[in-house]
Amino acid sequence: MAATRKKTERDTRHKKDENMKIQIKQEETGTEERSDRNETTMAEAITDLESRLEDLECARQELEAEIEGLRAELESAQAKSQEYLDGWQRALADFTNYKRRIERDQQLTYQNQIGSVVKRYLPIVDDLERALNNRPLEGEGAAWAGGIELIYRKFLTALEADGVRQMEVAGQMFDPNLHEAISQAPSSEHESGQVTEVLQKGYLIGDRVLRPAIVKVAE
Repeated sequence: MAATRKKTERDTRHKKDENMKIQIKQEETGTEERSDRNETTMAEAITDLESRLEDLECARQELEAEIEGLRAELESAQAKSQEYLDGWQRALADFTNYKRRIERDQQLTYQNQIGSVVKRYLPIVDDLERALNNRPLEGEGAAWAGGIELIYRKFLTALEADGVRQMEVAGQMFDPNLHEAISQAPSSEHESGQVTEVLQKGYLIGDRVLRPAIVKVAE
């Protein structure tokens, strides 16, 4: 009876040992399978990551190519814009010069036309000046001279309205572009070459000489 019980206990222990071995083996097999699965998952993740990196690199290269194309288009557009701007500025400068030339020609034509008319009346102005230089100072003659002076001043105002003005000559140095000398004489009150007397007043129209002044000059 005791022998049977001992045998039973041995069989039970043996069975437990076998079950333990089987369980350990199963656990080791499961661990290996999980390890294999983990390695497979890691490899797949790495492969997927590498694929994404390749896609990103391709996208980066395409983006750089697109940016380079846009940069080239921008540079071309800027070059054309500068070309158009330069052309517009040249055209504007040409038009401005043309406008100035036309205005200058018109002004010159106007001055020539006015000058040709005014020159016919300058002798009348000279006569009025000579009359006023010898005006009577008393009586009816003085009143008459006042009327003549009024006419004279209105005449000068009308000339100035057309751009015609008298030269300021007295005391200036002789200038052949403005003056016409008819004589020279020594003078203790003037420098050599200085205008000593104005015999006939000169006139300018704009900056041009309409009639030179006739003068005497100090030696």
